[in-house]
Amino acid sequence: MQASPQLWTRRGAALLGLAAALSLAPVTWCGAAAQSPPAVAAASDLKFALEEVAAAFRAETGRELRLAFGSSGNFARQLMQGAPFEVFLSADEGFVLQLADAGRTVDRGILYAEGRIVLFAPTGSPLKPDADLAGLRALMAQGRLERFAIANPEHAPYGRAARQALEGQGLWPAIEPRLVLGENVSQAAQFAASGAAQGGIFAYSLALSPAMRRAGTFALVPAEWHAPLRQRMVLMRNAGDTARAFYAYVRSTAGRAILRRHGFLLPGEGA
Repeated sequence: MQASPQLWTRRGAALLGLAAALSLAPVTWCGAAAQSPPAVAAASDLKFALEEVAAAFRAETGRELRLAFGSSGNFARQLMQGAPFEVFLSADEGFVLQLADAGRTVDRGILYAEGRIVLFAPTGSPLKPDADLAGLRALMAQGRLERFAIANPEHAPYGRAARQALEGQGLWPAIEPRLVLGENVSQAAQFAASGAAQGGIFAYSLALSPAMRRAGTFALVPAEWHAPLRQRMVLMRNAGDTARAFYAYVRSTAGRAILRRHGFLLPGEGA
């Protein structure tokens, strides 16, 4: 039976809203400052959390920022080549340490969070999320899994964590031909939530957003199934006063509270 135009309209509107929510276009606040606001490069798992942190920072200080979200590996390559970002928040501390070793940063930075991954299924999918991936295993055994989304593990830390979890459960060889790879974890989440895939593994911080909660259901993947997603941030050598103030704000009580609310584990705190 063909869906009614009204149903397609509602579905299309929902997908457009989801795409807008997960858009990784740089966020720019226009103001009266004579100088261009400093650019901040951030891992895409921070999409919702860092936008909230930046808004709180602006409300408190009046200072503006430009946020860009993407894969940590791609940002690291750009920064190694001199991209003009003043702060880098990576989902993998290794990329920050590489930049530090190359003399591109002020210092070796600081750990600001640890991430988690989830198994997600969009509404209407035959996949039923659970913590031990039993539903995914069953769907694969039945030959009913067609497409599954993760971030590209070659340069996206959350994609690498997804691969480690699937490998540890013996699912990787069978699922690899069915993978839809996102350029970053936010794109992988969009693939899964939109129905372009029957499910996916991506960042808990994205799954907690209202848009994703409306789009489907998820279960946390055990943290011991993958290497810790130790997230490090650092000031680049060209960092100015506003960038330095924002760097400090992320570590402040207010900044940490926002990160915690978005599902991140924080240094010095238990799970």
